Amino acid sequence: MAGDYSLSGAQELHVLAVDDSHVDRKVIERLLKISCCKVTAVESGRMALQYLGFDGEKSSLGIDELKVNLIMTDYSMPGMTGYELLKKIKGSSTLSKIPVVIMSSEKILARIDRCLEEGAKEFLQKPVKLSDVKRLKDFILRGENDNKETEEMKQVSCPRKRKLQDCSSSPKCSSTPLLKHSLLKHPKIA
Repeated sequence: MAGDYSLSGAQELHVLAVDDSHVDRKVIERLLKISCCKVTAVESGRMALQYLGFDGEKSSLGIDELKVNLIMTDYSMPGMTGYELLKKIKGSSTLSKIPVVIMSSEKILARIDRCLEEGAKEFLQKPVKLSDVKRLKDFILRGENDNKETEEMKQVSCPRKRKLQDCSSSPKCSSTPLLKHSLLKHPKIA
């Protein structure tokens, strides 16, 4: 289905992680891999757009060719901020359906509001935790395509041997809406 960013069958969740900090990129990449996600990590908004095949007004790749289910981007980056990246993605007819999560070590309410109003699904405060990643993954798996295939994907075991606490058993991130349990106790979110 064109514009469908959710999962089907036994595919891995594919996350595009964007952060100019090498350390933060590695931390996010590790958390996502622990959570059985496929990760593509890039160091700038421009590299993210290039990876997405974005060419000015539109993507040169079809959404089916891309298979990115989520974009996680730092807010403060040189050249192109996470907010500017968000605006370009949400302004694209091809890419606008891909959920975008903004991350920042700064808790600036005006910045949070602006990102959420522009279409960000979540605003996470750094350092990002494993529980954040699991909650986001559960949200995407439930997503717009809440069907049997998606539920089957939740049951697929992770090929990695590490045993981790299942996020769905935690009262903090059970089946409640994503924004309700934001790390930031922001009045517009909670």
